[in-house]
Amino acid sequence: MSDNVEKEIMAIISEISGIDEDEMSSDTKLADDLEIDSIKSIEIVVAIEKKYKISIRDEDIPGITTVKQVIDLTKELMEQKSKALL
Repeated sequence: MSDNVEKEIMAIISEISGIDEDEMSSDTKLADDLEIDSIKSIEIVVAIEKKYKISIRDEDIPGITTVKQVIDLTKELMEQKSKALL
């Protein structure tokens, strides 16, 4: 599942940023490398929230600066959600 989540998130970021997935890595910086501004950040967050049925807090968004941080936060929130359902 985890590789799948990474690929799906990279696909979302690629679609919104217009940058090919092959040009991204987990260390890619959203603002510096992909030129993702606050509007595109929100688009990415909304797409992830809809896809995985999770909620990312608005105050967490400015602290997310790399692709890896997006992936890690998504996985963490999905894990919290699955534990809450038990």
